[in-house]
Amino acid sequence: MTVLIRDLRPDDSPDAESVVRVRRSALPFMITTAEGVAFELSSAHPAAHHRLLVAQSDEGLVIGTAQVGIAYDSPEPGRSYVNAYVDPAHRGLGAGRLLLAAAEEHLAAHGAVDAYAWVLDEPAHRAFAERRGYRRGRSAHFLRLDLAAATLPPLPQTLPAGVELRPASAFAADPRPLFEADAETTSDEPGDVGTELDDYEDWLAQTWNSPSLDKELTAVVLVDGEVAAFSAAQTDGATRYGSAMTGTRRAFRGRGLAKLAKTASLHRARACGYTEAFTGNDAENGPMLAINTWFGYEICATETRYTKGL
Repeated sequence: MTVLIRDLRPDDSPDAESVVRVRRSALPFMITTAEGVAFELSSAHPAAHHRLLVAQSDEGLVIGTAQVGIAYDSPEPGRSYVNAYVDPAHRGLGAGRLLLAAAEEHLAAHGAVDAYAWVLDEPAHRAFAERRGYRRGRSAHFLRLDLAAATLPPLPQTLPAGVELRPASAFAADPRPLFEADAETTSDEPGDVGTELDDYEDWLAQTWNSPSLDKELTAVVLVDGEVAAFSAAQTDGATRYGSAMTGTRRAFRGRGLAKLAKTASLHRARACGYTEAFTGNDAENGPMLAINTWFGYEICATETRYTKGL
């Protein structure tokens, strides 16, 4: 079988739906929609040189896909990313190898020094990466909660003096306080590739305006009118809910505010009919892993970050 590598056609709805199908089959813990795939491409910052590649069989079926680009918001220049997924029913046909080769060529052409890739922590996936010169880095876990059956901690009947709970939608007129909270907490996230959120307009374009961000289910905790903690929610509009980021600003840590935000968000999600909750944690992020275990989340898979010098 011949495999063709090409770019996603941004105005082709079946193309985006095929990417969703491949991603869900390869990584069922991912919250992804066709609308989100199209938005991912249209909202990408020019400096990212972002591409969505697809691997197509000679029968016209999309059997693999890859996200490729420059980590332009990293404080270390030359970092880049490539995350490739192949439909398990069509592995062994060379789609992964061809996607990776096309991705590395694109990244090198735009000045990338290192390519980072998330790889499922399973023998076949690790061997694939290592054969192609990638070396192992830190790991992260996917966690799942049966939201329909879970016994969620109750929301407090009264909040401490000065503490308020609001949905992110309450900030529609001015989301900048959420941007500032996101920038501070993101900078403290453990990881191989650092991120500096210092461009408000870019954050609006890629995060705030994302169709995957559910602003009603995203819970924000205020202390004396200041954003102190938040739990950002992504949904597929059907049954799947994901915690995209839960964080507390440095001045407010140690007061249980992240738990409060996540509790509120999970209760709202279940009330809206979502039955599965997913999240992800760096394997060394003990405090967040402890919070998610307290909620009843269980690890369902592990990924490892691999890197290759280009």
